[in-house]
Amino acid sequence: MRRIAAVLAAGVLLMTSGCGSGPSDLAATAKDTPAPLTAPLTVTTTSGTLRGTVSGSVRKFLGVRYAQPPTGDGRWSPPRPLPAPAHSTRGATPVDATKPGARCPQTAGAPTHLPGSTDEDCLFVNVTTPRDLRPGERLPVLVWWHGGGLTSGSGNDYGPERIVARGRVVVVTVNYRLGAFGYLGLPGLKGSGSFGFADQIAAARWAKENARAFGGDPGNLTVFGESAGGMSACALLTSPEARGLMDKVVIMSGSCLVTWPAGTLYPKSPAQDPYIPLAQVRTLGAKAAQRLGCRGADTLSCMRRKPVAELLKLDVDVANRIAYGASPLPADPAQSLRTGGFARIPVLAGGTRDEARSFVAALLHEDPRAVTAANYPGLIRTSFGSHAPAVAARYPLKDYPSPGVAWATVVTDATWACPTLTAQRALAAHTRVYGYEFADPHAPNVLGVTVPSVPLGAGHAGDLPYLFDLGGRNLLTTPEQRTLATRMIDYLTTFARNGRPTAPNGPDAPRATPSSSTALRLAPGRLGPVNLSEEHHCSFWERVGRR
Repeated sequence: MRRIAAVLAAGVLLMTSGCGSGPSDLAATAKDTPAPLTAPLTVTTTSGTLRGTVSGSVRKFLGVRYAQPPTGDGRWSPPRPLPAPAHSTRGATPVDATKPGARCPQTAGAPTHLPGSTDEDCLFVNVTTPRDLRPGERLPVLVWWHGGGLTSGSGNDYGPERIVARGRVVVVTVNYRLGAFGYLGLPGLKGSGSFGFADQIAAARWAKENARAFGGDPGNLTVFGESAGGMSACALLTSPEARGLMDKVVIMSGSCLVTWPAGTLYPKSPAQDPYIPLAQVRTLGAKAAQRLGCRGADTLSCMRRKPVAELLKLDVDVANRIAYGASPLPADPAQSLRTGGFARIPVLAGGTRDEARSFVAALLHEDPRAVTAANYPGLIRTSFGSHAPAVAARYPLKDYPSPGVAWATVVTDATWACPTLTAQRALAAHTRVYGYEFADPHAPNVLGVTVPSVPLGAGHAGDLPYLFDLGGRNLLTTPEQRTLATRMIDYLTTFARNGRPTAPNGPDAPRATPSSSTALRLAPGRLGPVNLSEEHHCSFWERVGRR
């Protein structure tokens, strides 16, 4: 399960694989000669006076604290504000902001090749801006929440240089507590199951409070996230913490209505939603603590004495779920979406056409017998029960090149694409919403494994290389991919600027309605509308009643 869940961090898998096209190529998004440096490399913030660095057409402030270290009694406490900054003292030495901070604790896991970490002092952001600031300019601010199943990843892995240079925006990438450190719950423990979510919110507030220091506009802040980060961004829409915090949200492969029936994340997995009731997360946390020998009135103190390596063993118990039932997430985001209980701000939302191929390929890489023609009917029965005959008839093996592709298509449509469309319609009943679908059939292999029977296509996280340099590398290899990346950055940054995704050389994204199925297809040479309901058989899944 740990290996399959690791696919949720797939956007940074190739950072150690030696693949890709070398250093970041900004030629398509910026002039060959960087603009003269007119933005200061020393800025005053609530985290102190920071000294940054220049890289090509951007300046960077790396490893900036946005909260106190969550160590000691801070383990399983809400994020604590920083003390008064050092710049209040005349002549104080600037804080070195030229290197990223530590990753939050996580296990180094194949197939991701991501480095592990045992450092709890990890609540840092990286800020990237254009290297030139024009008189009176106030740039949109985008705050990035990374994916990784809430158990892995780091803001350090995502280089936003191309977004910043072409879109003239400020991008803040965030580290937040992961796994047991971010999402464990215990009876009576305030913040149970949502410490990482609270970190994300604290980082967004830090970005808003300090926007002007970096040339940004505190009145124009967009939160954008992918996978677990997208589910967090959607949850934020429904949280009271959203009021006055952000002005727009971008949800990538992570709708509030995404749901995984039994067996669809990995064989024998239970049915699971991204959000879990507080009482349940506390019960599960108490059982996990007992397995580590902590029980009774001393449970919390006992757990705080445990070494990081021992607590990392609990990550499987807390992956892909945020607790609701108390601040900062009082209600189930899925229910809030259905009833209109969310912030009335513009939303850009979508996913990848072949989401589940990444998961199925990772599964078959580990166990080639996990999906076969013989067990395909059984997989459908496990996941869809009495609806299995109808599902098997809609997705017959003869229509697909392999059982793995057939199963991945079932899972994509049932658990990702159609719930995402349903969520867009629910949002569109109350606010301005634009839908998209990333559909490059030859997207970079961010998974880092090759399973011939299941080409990744536009799999989960396959869109990330079009926006970010991953692990310091630009993974795009063809002119067509680079052109698509430019258009995608245009759509993202115009949406952040004015709430309407447009591109100079592409069609406008269609606005969603409570009954529409049309979204913007993002593929090389194929920018234009796509009917999501037809492509993913969503009318069928509505009758099946997945959610």
